[in-house]
Amino acid sequence: MAGLLIFGYGNPSRGDDALGPLFLEALQERLASSPRADVEFLQDFQLQIEHALDLAGRERVLFVDAHLDCPPPFRFERLVPLRDGSYTTHAVSPQALLEVYRRLNRGEPPPSYLLSIRGERFGLGDALSREAESNLQSALRFAEALISETTGTGWDSRPSGPDQKYGFSLA
Repeated sequence: MAGLLIFGYGNPSRGDDALGPLFLEALQERLASSPRADVEFLQDFQLQIEHALDLAGRERVLFVDAHLDCPPPFRFERLVPLRDGSYTTHAVSPQALLEVYRRLNRGEPPPSYLLSIRGERFGLGDALSREAESNLQSALRFAEALISETTGTGWDSRPSGPDQKYGFSLA
């Protein structure tokens, strides 16, 4: 089992909501020239409580999703388990999924992070917006630098937000 799970989710038929799956596809292509056995990719339309089982045995988890309410190009944040109302619905938040893991396993989930990529259009049948495509490219460069770190300790020191410096060019 790979130490790092990268879980992209979203609906490819709803415009920029496809950012999670598109991120996974593009990152896999970028890493194809030097495949890493310690990275596993998982994709779905949305998080469900059953996905708590996919977190077992991981060193780190990176969730990737499209968001309308984050600043462009993306936001990167450490997640903490949280029991919110979503665990009883068909669409679970990453924080609620971590809480489900905690309850199932009677222990802490692996360190988990959310990469929220700014989207603009989420209508059924919409194409990916130009803004979202640009934000996706920035998020991919950020993730490549993040993944290249040999340990996860540097992940918590990574700044996030449009006014932060990432230690490399987003252009």
